[in-house]
Amino acid sequence: MPSTCAVLARVAVMAARCVSLLRRSLPALALSLRPQTRPAPRLLCTAAKQKNNGQSLEEDAGHSEQKADPPSTEKTLLEEKAKLEEQLKEATEKYKRALADTENLRQRTQKLVEEAKLYGIQAFCKDLLEVADVLEKATQSVPKEEISEGNPHLKNLYEGLVMTEVQIQKVFTKHGLLRLDPVGAKFDPYEHEALFHTPVEGKEPGTVALVNKVGYKLHGRTLRPALVGVVKGA
Repeated sequence: MPSTCAVLARVAVMAARCVSLLRRSLPALALSLRPQTRPAPRLLCTAAKQKNNGQSLEEDAGHSEQKADPPSTEKTLLEEKAKLEEQLKEATEKYKRALADTENLRQRTQKLVEEAKLYGIQAFCKDLLEVADVLEKATQSVPKEEISEGNPHLKNLYEGLVMTEVQIQKVFTKHGLLRLDPVGAKFDPYEHEALFHTPVEGKEPGTVALVNKVGYKLHGRTLRPALVGVVKGA
């Protein structure tokens, strides 16, 4: 029995020691266990914050890029607009110059056509002038005293020549060919050709005293100048 009591006593002592050890180790165990229970939410919060911060940074970067893009796009559009306006201006100037050149060419061509219509018969008229000169000399060479009823053949011939001369002058006038007989008119170097100068009493110097050969103008242009003698001062 005494041995049993000793064993129980020893067991009781060992149990007391275990309890005291447990009491001592509980605070340390609680402290060691406490960080393991609460770090997870903190870590989750930190990760969430970091994630949110990352997302916000990315969003801010995206917004900044979006904000940066419009000015560059607007600048590009303005440059394109300026280029197009410059090209339009150049094209408009070229178009205006082309229109002006075309109009000038049209006017010159029209003028040439009109001049060709007016003066296309110039060479033909010059040839006819010789015929008119011959007719005039023929009528002037007939003695007026010989034109009588006693000489009917000469009279008829003379009248025929006069009628032919009158008719040819009518044809000349119809086609713009006018006769120049400037006796007593002021000398004009564009219409007259001076053969000689002579003092004539009672005539104003610089006027035409004598017409040796009549001249002609075709539509205002001198076709043949009149050959004249001009009065000079005494």
